[in-house]
Amino acid sequence: MGKKVKGLSFYRRKERKMNIPVMREVFIWVFEIAAVVGIAFVFTYFFGVRTGVAGASMAPQLEDGDEALINRFSYRFFPPKAGDVIAFFPNGNTNAHYYIKRIVGVPGDTVQIIDGVLYINDEPYEEKTDVARMEDAGLAAQPVTLADDEYFVLGDNRNNSEDSRYANIGNVRESYMIGRVWFLLMPTDKIGLIK
Repeated sequence: MGKKVKGLSFYRRKERKMNIPVMREVFIWVFEIAAVVGIAFVFTYFFGVRTGVAGASMAPQLEDGDEALINRFSYRFFPPKAGDVIAFFPNGNTNAHYYIKRIVGVPGDTVQIIDGVLYINDEPYEEKTDVARMEDAGLAAQPVTLADDEYFVLGDNRNNSEDSRYANIGNVRESYMIGRVWFLLMPTDKIGLIK
């Protein structure tokens, strides 16, 4: 059998050439878009978990209905410390809503409330914010020594807060923590870092 002969064609075939500069430009654009999307995802996932504040337990700094950001990244490298405002699941119950409180006692500390005053390791606790004397010492009427991975948390609005003084919250384990509440988004007149 002989070779198949193509018929005559009066149309000129265009040779397809790859335009390298255009392909390089397209690749750069795709890479840059993917990088921006990736960075935005990482930033949002670790630093920008948005949560609403429910209740008045952290007033006056955080009021009912305020919106704040949670940093889920920092506790992967540094342990929580006294004074941090955290979001956590009460007793690790992931079906419950987030609680937002301030850490006052860290692992190894002994916490006690005497005559409405908070004591850490037998010394009056130096508060970061103005707080009222506590009317109810709850579980901390007796010394509470924190085990490894246990934290004692209180709301800044001490007489209107469900916190570690009560058995339904108790000491908070690091594994219950979502992260540090670090930035107030709403209302706009209070926007800024949370102290």
